Order: sequence, then structure tokens, then C-alpha cells
Amino acid sequence: MQADKETTPAGRLTRRSIRSFVVRNGRTTAAQTDALERLLPKFGLPYSDDPIDLVAAFGREAPTWLEIGFGNGDSLLHMANSHAEVNVIGAEVHESGIGHALIGVESNELANVRLVQHDAMEIMENMLPPASLDKVLLLFPDPWHKKRHHKRRIVQTDFLNAVARTLKTGGTLHCATDWAEYGEWMIDLLEQDDRFINSTGPGKPSERPEWRPVTRFERRGYRLGHSVTDLLYTRR
Repeated sequence: MQADKETTPAGRLTRRSIRSFVVRNGRTTAAQTDALERLLPKFGLPYSDDPIDLVAAFGREAPTWLEIGFGNGDSLLHMANSHAEVNVIGAEVHESGIGHALIGVESNELANVRLVQHDAMEIMENMLPPASLDKVLLLFPDPWHKKRHHKRRIVQTDFLNAVARTLKTGGTLHCATDWAEYGEWMIDLLEQDDRFINSTGPGKPSERPEWRPVTRFERRGYRLGHSVTDLLYTRR
């Protein structure tokens, strides 16, 4: 349940009572701090409680993808570099990840990336206009594998509501995980939601699509003997 907006403590990244992430006070390097100071004003989008104008934000009209929790930005940068025709929004709460991604944006001379340091749920619920996204990517989110922590998993009914709100008809929700039980959790929820249709067939995982690079989490998962589940669902 979303708390009253006016009771939100100043500086919080989310108003939600149960968060799918933990804000870590990790070390931000000098290079990342420099990138935040120089580049965030150009490539960052301040969080807004009201829908923003994406054409104005990017300076052009183009298909728009959202990557949720992009970490250090490797996948986001790869996708933006490989698909110059697409606008890519990255949502991440950790300052070090934002800084690392900004360094990559500059070194790759990417003009089609915008970053938001805020909870992706509220970005989808409030900041992005309805039916404005062509793709939503959730790649290797925290599985919160202990049963008592399952309530913290981002893939819940309210997540699907937010995705359904922002995806265009025919748009794609792409989830990936290296935690088999979480993959089953995702499938169970998505198969019960008639707003989405499995692109591969009912209850079936997908092959990794070309637009998704192999991530460091994926490589770590393989080393640990985990299988990787990709799920592609289309917004009806």
C-alpha cells in the first residue's frame, strides 16, 4: 500500500512501506563523483510526481525502453550503444551505480540515455506517462530467497500494475533471473495476469534475446551452478 504523499520523509527514495531494495552506503569513487557533478545535470532526470514529457527529455521522439535497477550500467550501456534508434531510461537508487553508468555514457558518446535515481515503482506509477514505454527490463533483481523476505521481491501484483500502466499495447516486459524458484514465482504471477501474454507459450521461459547481453550476475550464477530464466511477455 502506498503511503500518503504528504507524510513522506524528506530525502526518501520511495514512499512504499516495503521496498524491494536496500539503500547501501557504498563507496563512491572520485571518478564517479566527478561524473555525477558534471554529467548528471545533462543525462539525469529528476524524479517527478507528475508525468514528464519524454520527447522533451530526450530531444526527440523514439521508442523508449526502461531498465529497472541497472546496477553498474553494463547492460544499459550495451543496449543503448547497440540501439541508437531507441531512448533508454535507467532507474537505479545507488549513487555509485549512477556515477559508473555516467562514465560509460560519456566514454561511449551516448545521447540516448537518461538516468533517474529513484525507486522504479514510483517512476512507473507517477513519472512516466501511461502507455509510453516499448520495453521494460528487469534483469537479475534481488531474489530475496528466504521465504520471510518474499514480500520484498519486486515482482508482485503492484509491479505488474505499474508495468501494465506504462507499457504500450504490444510492448515487452523482459525479466531475467538466475534463481530458479524466483523464475517460477514470476511465471506464476504473469500467467495469472490476462494483461500479458507469454511470447514463447504458456508457462515457458524464453531464449536470451539478442538485445540482452550476458551480465556479470549471469556469469556468477553459472559459476554457482544456477540456471538462468528469461521471460518475455507482451502487453495485450
